[in-house]
Amino acid sequence: MSSYVVTGGTGFLGRAVVRRLVERDADAVVHVLVRPTSEHRLSGVAESSGHRVRPLIGDLERPGLGIDESALSALTAVDHVIHLGAIYDLTAGEEQESTNVQGTAAVAELARSLGATLHHVSSIAVAGDFRGTFTEDDFDRGQGFPTPYHRTKFEAEKVVRETPGLTWRVYRPAAVVGDSRTGEIDKIDGPYYLFRLISLLAELPSLLPMTVPALGATNIVPVDYVADALVALVHTPGLDGRAFHLVNPRPQPMREVYSALADAAGAPRAVGSIPGAVVTPLLRSTNKHVAAARDSVFENYDIPPVMAEHLTLPTQFDSTRTREALGKNMIEVPPLRDYAPALWSYWRAHLDPYRARRDDPAGPLVGRHVVITGGSSGIGKASAFAAARKGARVILVARDGDKLTTVVDEIRATGAEAHGYVCDITDDASVAETVPAILADHGHVDMLINNAGRSIRRSLTLSTDRLHDFERTMAVNYFGALRLILALLPHMRERKFGHVVNISSASVQSHPPRFAAYVASKSALDAFTSVAASETLADGISFTTIHMPLVDTPMIAPTGNKNVNKVETPEKAAAMVMRALIEKPKRIDVPTGTAAEWGNLLMPRSKDRVLASYYKAYPDSAAAKGSTDTSSWSSGPRAPKKAGREFRLPRAIRRAGRWVPGASW
Repeated sequence: MSSYVVTGGTGFLGRAVVRRLVERDADAVVHVLVRPTSEHRLSGVAESSGHRVRPLIGDLERPGLGIDESALSALTAVDHVIHLGAIYDLTAGEEQESTNVQGTAAVAELARSLGATLHHVSSIAVAGDFRGTFTEDDFDRGQGFPTPYHRTKFEAEKVVRETPGLTWRVYRPAAVVGDSRTGEIDKIDGPYYLFRLISLLAELPSLLPMTVPALGATNIVPVDYVADALVALVHTPGLDGRAFHLVNPRPQPMREVYSALADAAGAPRAVGSIPGAVVTPLLRSTNKHVAAARDSVFENYDIPPVMAEHLTLPTQFDSTRTREALGKNMIEVPPLRDYAPALWSYWRAHLDPYRARRDDPAGPLVGRHVVITGGSSGIGKASAFAAARKGARVILVARDGDKLTTVVDEIRATGAEAHGYVCDITDDASVAETVPAILADHGHVDMLINNAGRSIRRSLTLSTDRLHDFERTMAVNYFGALRLILALLPHMRERKFGHVVNISSASVQSHPPRFAAYVASKSALDAFTSVAASETLADGISFTTIHMPLVDTPMIAPTGNKNVNKVETPEKAAAMVMRALIEKPKRIDVPTGTAAEWGNLLMPRSKDRVLASYYKAYPDSAAAKGSTDTSSWSSGPRAPKKAGREFRLPRAIRRAGRWVPGASW
């Protein structure tokens, strides 16, 4: 039976190594050094191994690794200490010193005291800026270190080599990528910084010729090769005091790397190269203006500027002795072109920071999580049914719990997915409780439809002592919508995607009399949205404002026969909402609203005269005058109808209206 201590066992490479150790020996016991806060990460591995993987509570940055005496005394008959724990990050600073160097010194002392062999996982970064061939016997060749990461990996290996009485072996992996079979990896690093750029190129025609800068070569190996080779070398006798290069024996030129990934992504293939002498001075320029421009370009593609100098390697790593030692195990590095599709597929599905923006191939709303306020009736209810039919998970928010439950049950009865949350969007505490509950239950929110609203039709003459009319409409139409937007904004920004649909009104464009409170509240939301859209564009968050016509909902029933304009059905309104979710235009207007907006811009005095006549022709309703007799209200809006066929703009004109700048009919 073999006994091991492993540091970094909860990391990606560490998990692969631990799994192979317990698979290799049915009696092996693996003690994994973990912080108390990370112990839970071992639970699955421990159970699947029959609890032969055991947590060893400690910390690389504490004296003596923070292991208490009782735990230390239990480490009997440990044969191997495998040290994988470190900060692997070219972008990190001097904070790596305590983990990479001091932590290694503490691990070396532990191995020496246990009489175990230390297997130190170093890195090809120890070669620093050395130019030429770096063999497995080479270590200090007078090289410089371009980053703290390079320096600390060199210093850590030096500690291992110089610890008196220590039996050691050193392993220097190249840039480690995902599993060659599954593509699995746990973070974006190294070559993965290029994936975003390649994904953008994949949107171009694949037959488009592409040229790639001839910058040199890099060295990439899949994690399964590194783990297999490491475990095999750990158990091969007679290798103490040697270093092993876990690298690809043939470095990969950047054009080859690009071609392999481009084929996997469907991006244009490289047909030529740009001389490195043209590109290298730009990448490594110290001129502040050139450097600023270069860094800006890199950041636009989510590439850390430090990568400008480390896309390729100045060093070639000889691995002859490593391959000889591994020969009988038949462990070889597979060609990148063979496993690039697996790397690409896994990154696209799990690591692409912009993956939330992609629509499901089955439909643009399939699987989308759509929050709809005011979802228990009217436009909200109709929109919920429409979105559910298109495959969305609809999350309804409303004050009336009974009505909300009814709507949710009706949607579920169709086989679609719906959930309801009782919430008063005018109340801070209610929203602060509801939004976290939605995120906890559903993981994320893709889209928000701010539909809940309040309308008041009352002249200013009757409103001089009714300031609360203005406050109530603002509370729902503006501040209520704002609460939901602001509560979800950090979440959407983190996912780099979100779409907000604000249900506004055509009255914001036409400014009809007696709707001062309503128009003002909706105008405030329009203005906020206009500002927010520019600030959140780079975050992948977009907004659509729908200037709705009159819609047959309970909200306009008190106005009765004073609803003189054409009234649309909730289903027609829901169709506009679906278009907003799918096409994401800046605005969706109706022709009458656009005409009114242009009239106000071009003929403001004439517009006032027309609306003044309108004001006199249609007085306040009974409800506006304070009547509580609902029999005087219309059971539903009734617009005057002309005899004969209803007038409607020809389809060609309506389609042409979609090209109106900034608006969409």
